[in-house]
Amino acid sequence: MNSFSIMLAAAGALAATVGIVVPVSAAQDNPQRIEKADVSGLHDFDFLVGEWRVQHRRLKERLANNQEWVEFDGTCSNRALMDGWGNVDENLLNLPGDSYRAVSLRAYDPKTGQWAIWWVDSRSPHGALDPPVKGKFVAGVGTFYADDTLRGKPIRVRFTWSKITATSARWEQAFSPDGGKTWEVNWTMQFERVS
Repeated sequence: MNSFSIMLAAAGALAATVGIVVPVSAAQDNPQRIEKADVSGLHDFDFLVGEWRVQHRRLKERLANNQEWVEFDGTCSNRALMDGWGNVDENLLNLPGDSYRAVSLRAYDPKTGQWAIWWVDSRSPHGALDPPVKGKFVAGVGTFYADDTLRGKPIRVRFTWSKITATSARWEQAFSPDGGKTWEVNWTMQFERVS
């Protein structure tokens, strides 16, 4: 599977998330409608559209009782999709000795009022997509969760967006090995808008 195929699969997941799944009985002249759409969070990621410089700080080993951090820079270029129902960003991560690119794909679900976020990493472009983190913004802070695995063991994943202004934002990733009782922050990104 090449990068284009992965993006097509992600686009299919995006279409399904925003309720574009068409049952056999539906046709172009009989589209399926959502009874009561929740659009309260539809514009929550509008702040991210544009060009950004990013300062990364990431633990070398996650959930390994290791507090050795690696710091590096990068860029992020974000644009809206589907009239704001989704967005995508391309990231350059200048990890020392292992610079790579990645894509974040987001889609809004009007049934739940939640966003789903997928991550596609150029270092494993043929791998399966990770489970999307899902959640929403409350009082200016976006929190998103997923269940995943790390080194063969189950973990809970949390993304948090906070400190959002017109020219800056903060993102962090944390893992929990115990179902959310305790969390280890293992990656932060500080965004600064490029004029």
